[in-house]
Amino acid sequence: MKALYTVLLLVISNVFMTFAWYGHLKLQQMKLISSWPLWLVIIFSWGIALAEYACQIPANRIGFLGNGGPFTLMQLKVMQEVITLIIFTLFTTIFFRGESLQWNHFAAFACLIMAVYFVFMK
Repeated sequence: MKALYTVLLLVISNVFMTFAWYGHLKLQQMKLISSWPLWLVIIFSWGIALAEYACQIPANRIGFLGNGGPFTLMQLKVMQEVITLIIFTLFTTIFFRGESLQWNHFAAFACLIMAVYFVFMK
């Protein structure tokens, strides 16, 4: 169960992270925050990032082998990076229609899948 909770919290965390890092670009495109000064956009993004941390930190605590979880730090980090790229890819293709996936993106994803395989290999 700890593995499932860890992955779910990482997914939720990365949804918030992606919106904090890139959502303001879409909001600016939509003319919702285009007149905001940069410092206000930063504070707005920090508020979203707070929700990210509220999920990321428990995910790492629950999932870490040293706390009774099933994952090493390296496994947690590689999983988080793969989840980040999956969420980012979904976000980009859904919200930024001008962005498209190319063959080299799929090649990079294959390399990431191999990274996950190797980090979990005993």
